[in-house]
Parts: sequence; structure tokens; C-alpha cells
Amino acid sequence: MTLLAHRARLAALAGAALTLWIAVGSPLGMLDHQLLVAHMVQHLLLMTVAAPLILLGFPRNAPPLHPVLCWLASTAIVIGWHVPALFELGMRWHRTEQASFLVAGLLFWSPIIEREPRWSVPLYLFLATLPCDALSAFLTFCGRVVYPHYLHADSPLRDQELAGALMWVWVTFAYLVPAVAVTIKLLGPGGAGPCPAKSDHPLNW
Repeated sequence: MTLLAHRARLAALAGAALTLWIAVGSPLGMLDHQLLVAHMVQHLLLMTVAAPLILLGFPRNAPPLHPVLCWLASTAIVIGWHVPALFELGMRWHRTEQASFLVAGLLFWSPIIEREPRWSVPLYLFLATLPCDALSAFLTFCGRVVYPHYLHADSPLRDQELAGALMWVWVTFAYLVPAVAVTIKLLGPGGAGPCPAKSDHPLNW
């Protein structure tokens, strides 16, 4: 490993540690019991910032999991914890919930970070926005407070609408910007060019 690569890994790990502290150790970690929008920021930081930085900081030698499995597992974790009954349970088992969002992020980003860029990556990222878009649209436009835990907030419906809108915008940029970047790289000099023929290897996606 070159000195530059070593420094890049250290910087990624430092960024991951800072993000984890902001998400769970800073005042934001206390606000998430009072405001849904703070709760949403916490989970987005864990999934879309801390998780990919951890993967960039720690080289992985084990064979990667299949991308479809990673996508399904991470999506199930995100949607599952937003089911009202499980959400209320998660507020009592909060560290477990936080850890599961970090695991979901690690699963989601691993097929992207641990492999060379390929044409399936933009599709993978685009498809990942769809369940999050549906969830955020529901929270924003349903017109009722979904989670009783936040009924004590000054304006619970407004808080929920802000949380839904934040998720919508954040996920769009967090997933679609890398998709565009990968597409540009593949189309540029030295990129993969037109979609290559796939091998029969089960991990080829």
C-alpha cells in the first residue's frame, strides 16, 4: 500500500469516527428522542456517511456478498424499523436500532466500494432510492402523525413532514450522485465502455 493510500484510509476512518460521534455521541443523539427530524438525520449519517467511510478505511479480503442480498437486507432493515410498532420498539432498544442501521449501510455500500465500477452500479443505486422515496413521500404527505413517540413535540406533524422531506432529498443526493459519477467514469477514457458480456460467475452483477 502506498503512503497516499494509507493516508486516505486513515482519513476515511477518522471521518467515520467523527460521523459516529455526531450521530450517537453528540447532542444530536439526545435530540432524536424529541424530534423525528433529528432521528432521521442520525440514521442517514449512520447509513450514508459512516458506513461507506468505514468500508473505505478497512480493506476487506473475504469474498463479497451478492449485491442482491445486500440490497434486500439493507432495504428490509430500513423499511422494517419504520413500521410503527417496530419503530416504537426501536426507541426502547435504541442502540440495537442504531447498530442495525450501520450494518444496513455496510451491507448496502459493500458491493459498490469493494468492486471495480461497472454498469450495474447506477441501476443498483437508482433502485435503492425507490423504497426510500416511497417511505419519505408517505411521511411527508400522509397528513397524520405516524409515530406516537413524537406526539409530545411542539408540532409533531410538521416535524414528521420535515423528516420525510429531508430523507427524500438526502437519499436522492447520496445515491444518485455516485450513480452519475460512476456512469461518467465508465463512459470516459479508460472506462468500461459499452456493457461487457457477463460471465457465469455467481457474483458477477
